[in-house]
Amino acid sequence: MSTEALDTLSKDDWTQIANDAKANPETNHFIGGTFSPASDGGTFQDIDPANGNVIADVAAGTAEDIDRAVATARAAFKGGSWSRMSPGERKQIMYRFADLVDANTKELSVLETLDMGKPIADVYGGDIPYVADHIRFIAECIDKIEGRVTNTDYDVTHFVAREPYGVVGAISPWNYPLLMATWKIAPALGAGNSVVLKPAEQSPLSCLRLGQLFVEAGGPEGVFNVVNGIGEVAGKALALHNDVDKISFTGSTEVGKLMLVYAGQSNMKKVSLECGGKSPQIIMADVADLDAAVEAAYHGIYANMGEVCNAGSRILVDRKIYQDFIDKFVAEGQHAYTCGDPLDPDTNLGPLVTKESQSRVLGMIEQGQKEGATLKFGGGVPSGLEDGAFVEPTLFTDVNNDMTIAREEIFGPVASVIPFDGVDEAISIANDTIYGLAAGVWTSNLNTAHKLIKEVQAGMVWVNTFDAGDMTQPFGGFKQSGNAKDNCMEALISYTQEKSAWIQLT
Repeated sequence: MSTEALDTLSKDDWTQIANDAKANPETNHFIGGTFSPASDGGTFQDIDPANGNVIADVAAGTAEDIDRAVATARAAFKGGSWSRMSPGERKQIMYRFADLVDANTKELSVLETLDMGKPIADVYGGDIPYVADHIRFIAECIDKIEGRVTNTDYDVTHFVAREPYGVVGAISPWNYPLLMATWKIAPALGAGNSVVLKPAEQSPLSCLRLGQLFVEAGGPEGVFNVVNGIGEVAGKALALHNDVDKISFTGSTEVGKLMLVYAGQSNMKKVSLECGGKSPQIIMADVADLDAAVEAAYHGIYANMGEVCNAGSRILVDRKIYQDFIDKFVAEGQHAYTCGDPLDPDTNLGPLVTKESQSRVLGMIEQGQKEGATLKFGGGVPSGLEDGAFVEPTLFTDVNNDMTIAREEIFGPVASVIPFDGVDEAISIANDTIYGLAAGVWTSNLNTAHKLIKEVQAGMVWVNTFDAGDMTQPFGGFKQSGNAKDNCMEALISYTQEKSAWIQLT
């Protein structure tokens, strides 16, 4: 369904669509092309963070359910219905898969909004189109995977081929339920693997529908499976499984480290991690357009409720322009985002994903005040929205990099402005973190820009913009932000392994 058509829907329209979706949602595991309950009949509650109401009781996966899904995926891989399908045929199914995502935008959008509170206009206007575009990009890359023939002895032919791993376990986060899941399953499937997806327990509903759409597109049953469940149970079982060849995880650094442990405790499976961040935006005194930098700064931390791994949560500003920057940020950023019902197309700041997350973020705000940072605006729960997990857009100034709010990933709409003197101090502050996902640089000096690009320890550096790019840009970081590259041709390659064939000629 087109974005233009959805733009005509009102809050009342979306509320009715949501009520219809809640009347009979699919909540069971999707294994082997069919939906089935948990092996022990267990369920967990899926909660609407906008009001605290229960959306549905969802099947709670156990180790037995993971076993069944992995066995199904392995049988499908060995059977060859997908793994041995020609690249051209796989490509066409993936294209149809993307078309079905587009055709079901309304349904997928409302499930996403109910699950995590993301504003509905953001979902149908951005997330779902990106999901379809990503599937199409990977589809186009499928027949571009190449091996190589090396130049060796005359009586030897040596070539290196790429082939799929086999069974990929994917564990996706709740902040972009469909998009982050697609960043994993699209390249894994495109490379010819079978997949078992364990979506975050906070946002399972849209991913269940995604599995069904793959089969509707012509994907063989058993190739793409979805098992719901709690991370400590189903996610752990998937990461420990001895018949999973690769685990792909997006989430916290703490849990990412456990993925490495589980791989070592089981079969030394390959592990791809995309973890936390504490990304700096560095505003130099010679910035050409301070207004643009201010706008990028508040969008960089308040968009998606600040629940973004590469959010620009540390805003480093040269003291020469520090006060001007603060004045502009307060004047513009304080009112740029409006908390409200996420089913209202006019809302652009929904609730955090859970009440527990709200409590944690409010606790971090309190800690920032105790440690001496200045609270310029926000910091509380919006009036009239107390039943949900809402937190106001919040700005701290007079922050130093030793404060808790500058060191820990808050994952909420909380900005910290840190002053610096000169480029060397900016680099020192920017790099003083365990993370290295992304950074923004604002300067009109080409030499300064290149110095910061070279010296700042981050996998992605944006200059005079923030959080920009397309699917030619590898998404991933350094240090404890992980080891994976998503959203690019390299992502597809990463779901293949090299095989060397040395042929002695007679």
